[in-house]
Amino acid sequence: MTIAVDFDGTIVRHRYPAIGEEIPFATQTLKKLIEERHQLILWSVREGKLLDEAVEWCRQRGVEFYAVNRDYPEEDIQLNEHFSRKLKVDLFIDDRNVGGLPDWGTIYQMIHDRKTLEQILLEELQSEPPKPKSFWQRLFG
Repeated sequence: MTIAVDFDGTIVRHRYPAIGEEIPFATQTLKKLIEERHQLILWSVREGKLLDEAVEWCRQRGVEFYAVNRDYPEEDIQLNEHFSRKLKVDLFIDDRNVGGLPDWGTIYQMIHDRKTLEQILLEELQSEPPKPKSFWQRLFG
């Protein structure tokens, strides 16, 4: 699967233009997805030196992206300046999702098990043990 991943607010806390602290389990999850042969593309508003810093921050933590702000590494984005910058990917992981960013454990489960957030939440609700009946419910059934 090809997955676009935002940086600020997704991998690290928002501190733009500085790099914020890592969101728990972000890099561990990304490394696991790479191990499972997913192609990850860093998709960020950062450019130039700020983008280079973000890529290096990830690289130092063992996350090597397939491509950065482009569909594939060899893509010449200068030639495509009249085309849409929209990536051709299977998924986007971004803190600006409707409903916000799930935790990285849930993100991994969604991708690995190919489930929607709704499916995961329903399974969690169904797996919770039933709450004990109150005194009145036990008495009057």
